[in-house]
Parts: sequence; structure tokens; C-alpha cells
Amino acid sequence: MKSRGLRRPEVVITGLGMVTPAGVGTGQAWKTVCAGLPTAAADPRLEGMAVDFSCAVREFDADGLLGAEARRMDPFTQYATAAAREAVFDAAPAAGDWDPARVGVLMGTALGGHATWQEQGARLRDRGPRAVNPLTVPKAIGNIAAANVAMELGLHGPALSLSTACASGTTALGFALDLLRAGRCDVVLAGGTEAGVSPLMSTGFDRLKALSRRRDEPAVASRPFDRQRDGFVLGEGAAVLVLERAVDVRARGRHAYARLLGYGESSDAHHLTAPHPDGLGAQLALRQALEDAEIGPSDIAFINAHATSTPQGDAIEARLVEQVFGNATPVTSVKGVTGHMLGAAGAVEAAFTALSVEQGIIPPTANFGERDPGTPEIDIVHGAPRHTPVGAAVSNSFGFGGHNAVVVLGTV
Repeated sequence: MKSRGLRRPEVVITGLGMVTPAGVGTGQAWKTVCAGLPTAAADPRLEGMAVDFSCAVREFDADGLLGAEARRMDPFTQYATAAAREAVFDAAPAAGDWDPARVGVLMGTALGGHATWQEQGARLRDRGPRAVNPLTVPKAIGNIAAANVAMELGLHGPALSLSTACASGTTALGFALDLLRAGRCDVVLAGGTEAGVSPLMSTGFDRLKALSRRRDEPAVASRPFDRQRDGFVLGEGAAVLVLERAVDVRARGRHAYARLLGYGESSDAHHLTAPHPDGLGAQLALRQALEDAEIGPSDIAFINAHATSTPQGDAIEARLVEQVFGNATPVTSVKGVTGHMLGAAGAVEAAFTALSVEQGIIPPTANFGERDPGTPEIDIVHGAPRHTPVGAAVSNSFGFGGHNAVVVLGTV
């Protein structure tokens, strides 16, 4: 929480990097999301599973982007490293602008190196101990994406991994905001990364009845807020945002996308997988974020919803929006395009929200056609992007275990 009576430094976003199902690179991902083009399709990795489709990252050339070192990285580290490189290039620090000892890395992930654990576990089962890669542990442990970004870029500030399930990327942004306000860092690379599309994850989520089963029409399977939604679609990828104090950015004459105005977090303390039926924890985090940003609900021009396309979760979030903002504030969910990227989702959606704030464009909610009878008639942007000034916006993230995290972004 903020210290009353003390002027806090403004924090701005100066660099964006993305590896997403909507595209590798921020420009392509933003173009796809604004066009509302779904990415869900049959996935060869899931052949034979009850749910055999995903929102996969395509055309990602790990060797071309990262060189021979890519082979020593789990995909969740590859995605994070590629996104971090793009974000730093975008922020364009000149030599001497940043003291490496004052640059931190905060990376959210829900699953860590899941692909490596699964692959090496199969080797142990099928071929014995000598077939297991000696680098299994350092490739797969949850901290290694943040550590690798720090190593790749020569950064000596704190390098931390945060895990709050599907809220992890947003949690990383909130902790980054705290580090900058407290003066512990001058720059923070904050984001989320996930590479969890696998037979095990597909089966595990399907056994929870969390996934869509639209095998015959996967492109329309992820349909946030829509009456016919039946579960989410697994996604993967990463986003990294470069955060700096505004005074430092002005001094070096660089561009900023948006301000990171506030952050709120809470725990439902309710259930392993289900959100609180009244959305109490989510509302607490949302109101904390608004208070931290020192603005009210009427100041928010746009809500980037968590809405994953699950029957229960979307309905609860629609009621949350109505309770806090009424029915007139525009709402969207990019998961109709990207699917649910788990621990990366919050960072990706915050990056898209920053672009909305900068450009005055709200992407549409792909595959939305008809709302649930009896649910609040909130203003869901769909069909086409909406061009409107976005002075301030919120981005919601909610995760298994009752984790709730919300960020507020505003114009520079």
C-alpha cells in the first residue's frame, strides 16, 4: 500500500516483448489480437488426447533467435529470453543508461519447465537413468527463466520467479512496481512465461472439466463471456515489460507506452480451483489497485478481463465488473484469440493493455456472439476493435488457489 503524504515516483512501461500464439513479436501479436483472429487449432503434440487442440506458439525459431544456447533451455525459458531481448531492444537503452546492478528481473510462471520434466521422466521410465539429461534440473526448475534472462543480458539486480498460478505475470508486475517505488531498482524487466501445452496438462485440465471440448471446431472453442462457452483452451508463450521511473525515462529522452499506476492483490481463501462465488477476493484486489492508483472506478475507460471462457469464472467476473464499474465501461478478453496462457497470461494482457492505452484501441473479444441470460449486460467489445481514448484501464488476473492480481495502467 502507498505511504500517505509521500510523493511516489511515477513508473512507466518503456519496452514490450512478446512470444504468443497471436504472433512472435509485439507488432504481429497486437495486429492479430486487434483483428480478433482466433489461433486455436489441432496440435500434433496432443494427438490421441480427449482435447487435442491448443493455442500454440508457431514460427518460433529458437535456434535462430537464441543460438546454440537454446538447446540448454526448456521452452518456457526460451520464450522468456526471446521476449526479454525484444523488450530491452524496444526500450533502447544507450551505453551507460542502466547500471546492471540496479536492473532486476521478475518472471511469473505457473508450471516452470514442464516440458523438460515430462520428457526426462519418460526417458527414465523407458530407457533408464543413463538416458536422463544431466541438465534436467537446471533446465526445468521454476527460477531458471528469470535467472537465464539475467545471465543473457548481464543484469545483476534481483532475479526472482513468482508463482500465483494464472495470476503470476500480473503478480510480477506488482512486485516490480514495489521495487521501483522503494528505490531498490532503477529498471525492472517483469513478465510471465509458460510452455505447458502437453498431453499431461491437457489431460489434467480436462479431468477438471476446465477445457473446451470443441474438437470439431477448435477455432471457436475459446469464447469468453459467450453463452455457448464450455471451457478454456490451453495457450503458451511469454511477455516481458520494461519498467522504469518516469523521471529517468524523460532524462534519456525515450518513449513510454503507459504508466503503471497501481496494483492490488488478494486471496480468496476459498477453494483449490473455483473462484469465490461472490467474487469477494477479486473485488478486494480490484479496489486495492484503484486505491493504489489514486483513482476511482469512473476514471477507468476500459477493462481487460481475465475471462478464460469457463462457465463459472466468466459469469462471476461479469458480476464483478457490474458491481464495481456498472454496465457502461467497455470490457474485452484477448483469450478468444490467444487461449489461456496460464502464468504468462497476465503479463501478455498487461502488454496489450499498455498498447490500448497508448493507441486508443480496444481489441475485440473473439468468438463472442450472445451473452448468458441472467448475467449482467456489461459492454463487451466484440466484432471489431473499438477506437476510443483510454486514459486509464485495468487488467485482471485470477488463478487457481484463489490468487487475485490487478494492475491499473494510464496514459503518460
